[in-house]
Amino acid sequence: MVAKEKSSNSSQVKQSLNRRQFLAGTSAALTFTALKPELVRGTNANSKLRLGLFGCGNRGGWIAHLFRENGGYELTAVADYFQDRVDEVGNKYNIEKQHRYTGLMGYKRLLDAGIVDAVAIESPPYFHPEQAAAAVEAGCHVYLAKPIAVDTPGCHSIAASGKKASSKKLCFLIDFQTRADPFYQEALKLVHQGALGDFAFGESTYHAGLPWKQHLEDLKKNPDNPEVQLRAWGLIPQLSGDIITEQNIHTLDVMNWIMDTPPLSAYGTGGRKVRTVGDCWDNFVLTFIYPNNVGIAFSSRQFNGHGTQPEGIRNRMFGNLGVLETQYGGQVLIRGKNFYKGGKSPGIYVDGAVANIKTFHENIMAGKFDNPTVEPSVRSNLITILGRTAAYENRVVSWDELIKCKDTMKPNLEGLKA
Repeated sequence: MVAKEKSSNSSQVKQSLNRRQFLAGTSAALTFTALKPELVRGTNANSKLRLGLFGCGNRGGWIAHLFRENGGYELTAVADYFQDRVDEVGNKYNIEKQHRYTGLMGYKRLLDAGIVDAVAIESPPYFHPEQAAAAVEAGCHVYLAKPIAVDTPGCHSIAASGKKASSKKLCFLIDFQTRADPFYQEALKLVHQGALGDFAFGESTYHAGLPWKQHLEDLKKNPDNPEVQLRAWGLIPQLSGDIITEQNIHTLDVMNWIMDTPPLSAYGTGGRKVRTVGDCWDNFVLTFIYPNNVGIAFSSRQFNGHGTQPEGIRNRMFGNLGVLETQYGGQVLIRGKNFYKGGKSPGIYVDGAVANIKTFHENIMAGKFDNPTVEPSVRSNLITILGRTAAYENRVVSWDELIKCKDTMKPNLEGLKA
């Protein structure tokens, strides 16, 4: 099932930390740039971008603060299934009550109101394709959290929305913090210029504790309640894509960035061996096979490691001339013939989002609508689904099979208010 590839990787290849543990701290406010009236629907010169927020949970409320700190945005409307969440964010940022939308279709009512120029989508990943497509159709610029989708059809939908956004002169940016980090950028540029020589093999890991602890007891008592599941979406694979998609996408995106080409296939295993609440697995162990018979060993853990090290999001790539080492929030460097000292970015979780929010604003101002984050983000998301499918089904799954797959993941939404 694994195809052959003749050419070397060096000629082909081109650029413990639970993500919710970084919420303390923020970067300084960024400079506001005046808007060109012809670039933004419904705004006047020297006005701010009117921003709508889909998803008012922990990350949604947190990123709303970063948008406000940027200075180029005015948070105008919010949408979330739950009233308490829209009110928490709405009260904090003085959002008028008639512009706080609830229910599964709250995001659509927000768009129909015609009061925003851009949206930040921070809802559970299952909803991202539908909400992003609707936002583009409504003529809004889109700032999208990762993961972008939970299944292959959802990834294809995001790719289509990104292309449509470009054709409509809209920005569509997907928020990966590592790709905005200067140490990662320089190291990957050097790798793609041949600093490692021919690739031999790689490692990709994400070892962390269990998030969503505040929802464990509620889900344990009411495992089939759709509202409880919606609040605890990170423990529900149909809403999150399982941990390999929802959380491990960070390290698999770096793997994708290093290789800059899809894997040929994947195989492996995993399961729910330690945790007792929710249906998501708590570990994955996989091998991704790339062209020229290069293998990358991946493992993830989402339970108590009892102090074992190394933790966090780490990647290593070994070549005949050197080794690339990266750690999210830690050291990024290249060892060997083409040594690169690199450095550490302990504030990457905040700083990366701040940089992306700034880029989103600048691209809109400059009329830059090529939307380069879409294609690599879609591929990274598909890689997580490739690995998940191989582990779930305990077999080798090829890339060609995966991208043609029409299977969808559907959560229990029965009885939820529209």
